[in-house]
Amino acid sequence: MRSLVQPRFHSALMGLVAGLMLCGCSQHEATEGERTPPGPAPASSTGISGIMQHSRPRVALVMKSLANEFFKTMQDGAEAHQKLHSSDYDLVANGIENETDVARQIALVEGMVAQHVDAIVLAPADSKALVPACAKALDAGIIVINIDNKLDSSALAEKRIQIPFVGPDNRKGARLAGAFLAKRLKPGDEVAILEGVPNAFNGIQRKLGFEDAAQAGHLRVVAAETGKWETREANRVAGSLIPQHPELKGFLCANDSMALGVVAALREANKVGVQVVGFDNIQAVQQLIRDGKILCTVDQHGDQIAVNGILAALAILGKKAIPADKETPVDLITAQTLK
Repeated sequence: MRSLVQPRFHSALMGLVAGLMLCGCSQHEATEGERTPPGPAPASSTGISGIMQHSRPRVALVMKSLANEFFKTMQDGAEAHQKLHSSDYDLVANGIENETDVARQIALVEGMVAQHVDAIVLAPADSKALVPACAKALDAGIIVINIDNKLDSSALAEKRIQIPFVGPDNRKGARLAGAFLAKRLKPGDEVAILEGVPNAFNGIQRKLGFEDAAQAGHLRVVAAETGKWETREANRVAGSLIPQHPELKGFLCANDSMALGVVAALREANKVGVQVVGFDNIQAVQQLIRDGKILCTVDQHGDQIAVNGILAALAILGKKAIPADKETPVDLITAQTLK
């Protein structure tokens, strides 16, 4: 059978392959001080041994639970941006099944390192546990941008790395929602806080913001428990708190998924007159806000958070920027703003 590759071309091709095999990407080495995100990696190639050059950088977006509408909105926003800028970069977007599957998210980051992407934009499920995987990415010469949930500063310092955070001030956002609730309650009224998972920086900051507002409004926080970011768990926790604290006047929920669980628990208990506050402005809560079942939520513009992270990564890759934190906006959403 006749070969599809002519002998002369075959010899040249083999020479090119051998040359490419001898050329390795340089490893990013840590200094005795701090390691910082590296410069742009060499352009990757596709096709026959690099004959067809692929000059666009590959950006990996690694999110938390795609079962949460917020992260699906984040993915949709990133993919829409990439389609509009398809000549500038390629996007690999993925996430985990539930908010607590930290091991799976670590595996996703390590998988992106193995695939030699140029940048990783990460919304970490755990602010501490993801830091070692990020350090591996930096050592492999990959840009890392932290979005949504800030990585733990002490864990970063222990690894001697710096990773820019692009995202909202969660404490400020929660304070906005809590203050809106306090204006509708009386001093001394009892409220409960539903937190996210314990090691999530954004959940910690939202709890602090709720507590700031409660203190300023002279509300009594009689309970603070984790709903693990999930509707079912929040429903279970709220179902337990409602009979324990019959005078409750409000629930401050660190995300909208948990707010949905609380609304269901109040309905199941035939409990009225209890205000519910959320965070994220997912579509599922907007009609509930209009109907008065949820008082307010906070829009951190999930469709743009990943886009902002991607733009930061591309700027660093193009040497148009140095790694730096960037605060993104938060807005209070009420029945009035949704009209």
